[in-house]
This record gives sequence, C-alpha cells and structure tokens, in this order.
Amino acid sequence: MARSPLTLAALATSAVPELDVVATRNHSRLLHGDFDAAVLLTRDGDELIVRIPRNQAAESEQSADLVALRALSAGVRSRLPFAVPEFVGQAPAGGTRAIVYIFLPGTTAETSQIEHNAELAASIGRSIAAVHSLPTSFIGDAGLPQQSAEESRAATIALVGRAADTGKLPAALLRRWEQATDDSALWQFAPSVIHGKLSAESFLIDGDSVTAVLGWSELRVGDAARDLHWILATPGEAGETTLAAYTAAQSGGIDRMLTQRAMLYAELELARWLLHGVESHNADIVDDAVHMLDALVETVHSHTMNQLSPTTGPILAVDDVEQLLTQTPRSQGAAAPRESSGAMHTDSYDQSEFELDAGDDAAQIADTAGASVSADRDGTTIIERRPHQQSAADDVATGPIELPGR
Repeated sequence: MARSPLTLAALATSAVPELDVVATRNHSRLLHGDFDAAVLLTRDGDELIVRIPRNQAAESEQSADLVALRALSAGVRSRLPFAVPEFVGQAPAGGTRAIVYIFLPGTTAETSQIEHNAELAASIGRSIAAVHSLPTSFIGDAGLPQQSAEESRAATIALVGRAADTGKLPAALLRRWEQATDDSALWQFAPSVIHGKLSAESFLIDGDSVTAVLGWSELRVGDAARDLHWILATPGEAGETTLAAYTAAQSGGIDRMLTQRAMLYAELELARWLLHGVESHNADIVDDAVHMLDALVETVHSHTMNQLSPTTGPILAVDDVEQLLTQTPRSQGAAAPRESSGAMHTDSYDQSEFELDAGDDAAQIADTAGASVSADRDGTTIIERRPHQQSAADDVATGPIELPGR
C-alpha cells in the first residue's frame, strides 16, 4: 500500500532536524512506480522531496545513487552546466529508509520534445559531453566501478552469450554481434566518466535548456557510447544534432567508432529485453522480444542501415530500434518495464496544487508528527507544528543511518 504524503512528511521531519513543513503534494506513480514520494513545502518557501523505495531493486538503486551523489563533490559539480540532486537527510522507514533531497525544479524531458527541438537536443549533447569530460580520478577515489575498453568488450560478449543461451536469439543476429565483438578496431577507445543510465527522463529542462540531470546510480568510468545509444534511437535529426553538439563540446580526442558502438548498444537493448523476460519467467515479454528480434533480422537483411564496421556490415539505422521498442504491440498482461532512474522527479503528480490526502488517518498521522492538519478552500494541505512539542517521529530508537561509505 502506498504511503500518503502526510506519512512521508512525518518521516521527513525525523530525517531533517528543525524541518517545518507547511504543505505536501503527492509525487508517486500509483501503479508501477518504484518509490513512494512526496514534495514538501517548508515555511521558508523551500521545496524538498522525500522518497521511500517500494521494492528491493529500488532500494539497491537508491543506495547506489547516494554513493554517487556523495562522490559528486562541490568541486566536481562546479564543472557541470546543470544541477545534480543534493542529499539532505534520511530516516528509517519500515525496514528501509526515507531519503530527503532538495527538490530540483524543471520539466521532465520527453523524446517527442527532443525530436522537435534542435536547441534542446544540442543542450543535451553538451550536458553529456560535460559529464564525459570530468576527471576520472574522483571515480576511483569514491570506489565506484571502472571499466576498461577491453572489459567493456568482455561485458558485451557476455551479454550476447547469455542471449544466445536462451535459444531464442536468431542466428543472423548472433553472427552479427559476435563479428562486432571480434572487431578490435571497434573497441579502441579511452574510457571516460559516464552517467551509465541516461534516458530522456534523466533530464529536467526549462524551455530549450537542460537544468538538471537525475538518476546517478550507475555513475562509473566506462564506454561513453553507453550514454549515447538512447538518443541515437530518437526519430528524426535529434540524434545527429545531439551528437554534433556533443562532439563540439568534447575536450578529448575523437573516438571515430563512438557512433557505431552506440548503435550496437541500441540493438543489444532487444537482447536485454529478451533476458528480462526469460529471467522473470514472463512468456509475454519473451514473445514480444522474439518478435522484435525477428523484425531486426529483416531490417538487417534489407541493407538499409548505416555501416557498423567492415566486419559486420550495416547497423540498424538510428530510428529503427526506437520503432521496434515503441511501435511493437505489447502482449496483454506483459509486465511494465521498471521505472526509470530519473524517477526522483518524474513520478506522476499534479503540479498545479498542493493537495490534502483523502485517507481517514490524516489527522492521526499529523498528530503523530506533532502537528495539526487542515485544508484551505483550495484543497491545499496545511500543516501547523504545535509549539514546544517534539515530533514523535524524532524519537525513533534506531538512531541515524549513515550514508554508504561515510
């Protein structure tokens, strides 16, 4: 059962000393979200967000994100042209923990916006380049993963092997991907700092500009192409625009095989979808993945694609993978993909108002938090802390939970 915004507000007051919350609004996806979340308005006019994971995968992601955010020191952040989430506090919450961050304003980017807005596509390209231009030393200092070019190649070989072991990977694709991993020229690159989990939802935007980047749980040193495969699958000229801006902003040497590896990773997303279905024992997802892989074989045989390397021949054109992933009908009952890492600010919610939770336990929750609760004529949740009274949530006996690695 999802936690109400008032419950989350009570936990936030435990996590952040002297926090004075006057209003809340829901920030959780009702069905498939991985987090319970609420935005909190303080008496000083600041906005915070509190999140609690709903499952083990989300809890692991949250922990990794905290390690990454700690690694992104003030000095590192000063090199970035956008904001990064900032940790404020945490408190135990039913076997997991509630984490409070500063809420970052902005609208979540959508693929359709990037497709039709060249300035936005260019801003995204420059933002990715800024990440890739960061010094790699802080990654090692923080104990975050570092993957060499050869290790990236080995990981790709392992992925292809796992897909082949399912017995459902078309032989033509197995040959194609094995030839790509055998082509040493494709894997001659200098690893860089990468975000590791970028998608459109990772970016908060204001008009034509990126204002923040979210979801840093996969921060590491690795193959820059991993941060670009998703944008190259965007229809239209957005991919080319983003790549041009990215290349112009890059401070290092030119990786001439970057686009080819990015498109290879885009194709391999179909293998990941197949493995997800097999590992979750979901026949609908498996059937869906097999259908898309068969469609990819037909596209390969049509010879309408850009060349990957002299060994493999053409690679999937920039919009073909996107079409396969978005236009192929999902079978009834197929499991929804996991929530994006950018979910800290992309859960569905009504931005137009602060609202009172309709649960019958609202007054009891407020009393537990040492406050009174009411609603004004517009339906805004108003929370008033009673003077000279400590919140019951402040008396949690488990004590503070330290950040990982601290």
